Amino acid sequence: MKNIPARFPKLTALLAGFAAATGFEPLKMWPVTLACFALLILLIERAPDRRGAFLRGWLFGVGHFTLGLNWIAHAFTFQDTMPHWFGYGAVVLLSLYLAVYPGLATLVAWWLPRKLGGHIAAATFILFFAASWLATEYLRATAFTGFAWNPLGVTLLPTGIAIAATLIGTYGLGALAILGAGAILLALRRQFRPAAAIAAPLSALALWGFLSPAPPPPAGAPRIRVVQPNIGQDEKYSPELEQAHFQTLATLSGNPRPAPRLIFWPEAAIPAYLDLEPEWRARLAALLGPGDLIMTGATKVYFKQIARNGVVENTLAGANNSLFIVDPRARLLGRYDKSHLVPYGEYLPMRQILQPIGLSRLVPGDIDYWPGPGPQSLTLPATLGRPSLKMGVQICYEIIFSGHVVDEANRPDFLFNPSNDAWFGSWGPVQHLAQARLRALEEGLPIIRSTPTGVSAVVDARGHILHSIGHQRAGFLDTVLPSPLPPTLFSRLGNGAPFGFMIALLALALISQAIATRKTTR
Repeated sequence: MKNIPARFPKLTALLAGFAAATGFEPLKMWPVTLACFALLILLIERAPDRRGAFLRGWLFGVGHFTLGLNWIAHAFTFQDTMPHWFGYGAVVLLSLYLAVYPGLATLVAWWLPRKLGGHIAAATFILFFAASWLATEYLRATAFTGFAWNPLGVTLLPTGIAIAATLIGTYGLGALAILGAGAILLALRRQFRPAAAIAAPLSALALWGFLSPAPPPPAGAPRIRVVQPNIGQDEKYSPELEQAHFQTLATLSGNPRPAPRLIFWPEAAIPAYLDLEPEWRARLAALLGPGDLIMTGATKVYFKQIARNGVVENTLAGANNSLFIVDPRARLLGRYDKSHLVPYGEYLPMRQILQPIGLSRLVPGDIDYWPGPGPQSLTLPATLGRPSLKMGVQICYEIIFSGHVVDEANRPDFLFNPSNDAWFGSWGPVQHLAQARLRALEEGLPIIRSTPTGVSAVVDARGHILHSIGHQRAGFLDTVLPSPLPPTLFSRLGNGAPFGFMIALLALALISQAIATRKTTR
């Protein structure tokens, strides 16, 4: 490692960050990611000052996010009010901002050990870096409404180590990835004792992950059908195709059967206002057999009255992106309103400033969506031998926010994640599914995903994909609802758990530094 050329540290950081993004879906080259982070540790150790440490981390982040978020450019191809090429600029601009957080992590990791004085042991730096990465990744997920996409820990899903998310959550998992990269660097330096001290618990976690399956469904578990109609974003809002789209959904839902089923449709599956249009509820009810329920995405709208020339008119004021439950009697049994909305997708921030210069929402329409109250559990009543169930709902983008997907006071039996990934290109849908798998692990709950074009899936409480429908395919999944696990440590403590882990890392770093200082003074 000493012979790595140091003449171009900035370029090396940029390219290492770009390569590190290959560990996410769809490439899943997680060993490359760990190797690139080992290189980043080396680059930060050798940084001459705070500015250099921040700049190298920031350039790493620029490369990292530019590749990992390339799917965002595809979303702009569905909005004709803005030039499509702007999507590529949007990816770069977003990456320039998001890279601030890795830059802060490397800055803090460089600065903190030096404040302690004395010789800085490699293990000390690695522990400080893991703790600072955890803190700044959480900050990225929360600041300015947050953008939690592709946390580093998701790259560990294939390794079994991801089961640690049940204890320390996604952000703690990211810190474990940093520790794994540090162990690689220590081993290459022939510092085998500290490398083994890190590798041993990581290996134990991997073994635990591979040997801990989810519980099997009980006898008589509810039957479910997950529908994926393969309706693309370019034709989704076409009035001429409305009837054809509904017929596709109806056909894939199957004929009414005696056995009760839970039928899951995607986000915004139908262009209907179900609370205002009884004829639409009747169309859905006609698809259901006794005891069936259908869960479908639709829009809830709100009107305001405006007086014009002495005439009072109803004008559309706002809307919710909602999930409705419909029973065979055409009744609405519950509704969930999406809480964590997508900036520039479902609402335009600073509309009065941005709209006059030509920017608009990526989703058609001039009215912004309004946020709902947050996570809640909806009751699915018992019927025809099926037990009463509690269903949590997270619509599309909401599922990526660790620690914010479950009503803690009314824990559900499973989570439903209706989504519309049709505008996410080919990389976005599989990355979205991977993050949903982390929520299943953290909360110990199975997750049902239904999307228009894929990837729809049934995920068990250990984050394993039991059944799925691939990208850009029409089809359905017929299976039984997986069982939940008892509440995990993370589900009880929320993001207090990773912050407790961060404090433990800082304590270990201080102990490591004290030991290293004592050795050098003898």
